[in-house]
Amino acid sequence: MSIQRSETIFLNGEWKPWDSATVHVAAHGLHYGSCAFEGIRAYETPHGTSVFRLREHVERLVDSARILRMTPLDYSTDELEQLCIEAVTRNGLDSCYIRPFFYRGAGALGLNPMDSPVEFALFAVEWGRYLGAEAIEQGVDVAISSWRRFSPSTASPLGKIGGQYVTNSFVSIEARENGFAEGIMLDQDGMVCEGAGENIFIVLDGTLITNHLASSILGGITRDSVLQIARDLDVPVSLQPISRDMLYVCDEMFMTGTAAEVSPVRSVDRIAVGAGSRGPITEALQTRFFDTVEGRAEDTHGWLTPVPKPAPAAAT
Repeated sequence: MSIQRSETIFLNGEWKPWDSATVHVAAHGLHYGSCAFEGIRAYETPHGTSVFRLREHVERLVDSARILRMTPLDYSTDELEQLCIEAVTRNGLDSCYIRPFFYRGAGALGLNPMDSPVEFALFAVEWGRYLGAEAIEQGVDVAISSWRRFSPSTASPLGKIGGQYVTNSFVSIEARENGFAEGIMLDQDGMVCEGAGENIFIVLDGTLITNHLASSILGGITRDSVLQIARDLDVPVSLQPISRDMLYVCDEMFMTGTAAEVSPVRSVDRIAVGAGSRGPITEALQTRFFDTVEGRAEDTHGWLTPVPKPAPAAAT
């Protein structure tokens, strides 16, 4: 999906036109992936635009920067939140995707990043359904990838760190070249980890199952939201390892993520999941999720941060 241009981007303390927000070619982050990033969605609701779980996303961004030894940062959590909101209002967006990120700029050329300055950028753009508009109802076809998820002794699964996503890109490329919407990574022991950009849920005998954070997965905020919704709806939940063959025999399966939102899976390795369509528990969780983020249901957990409408221009 092509990126939609916005009018302005925040870069190192200034709002700049889209084409003027440039990064030096010697930036350490460009060469070695030394950057921490986030993906955040804002939704149009009957009460105006709201950002979904803004505080939690910003806190995860700061945690990722801490893992990369970037802290202390030049921006507080409150300031980062306000900049995310300002990116929405400045660009006149109703429903959008927000991407804040810290990266190492031009400094040392070697692998050690500590002599390269920490810089910050932020943009907001329109972005539709990551796996396609039809995926929300019809589901998608996925396949087990030949690429394995790294172990916690190799990299940092809990960090949204740019360089770590090269493997995820391999997974995504392989899946699409083979006619699938997404690929699923296994860990070094052959157990299910996550998709290229999504957490994994299955339903087996009426129980919602997802793997634990110790399973070398990213701590997804949409994942956490779905677990809370499941508790609200009295759906039994189990955090446990998931084997590859559990994907073949489960009754339902779906993936979650800021980009993917809540997307059903209809087949794995061309084996139909359940009836080969969105299942009832998936639909119930999905409906509550979208009703909440799009303002049709009460925000009982305080997940939405309203975006103030721009003040009208003064009369001249």
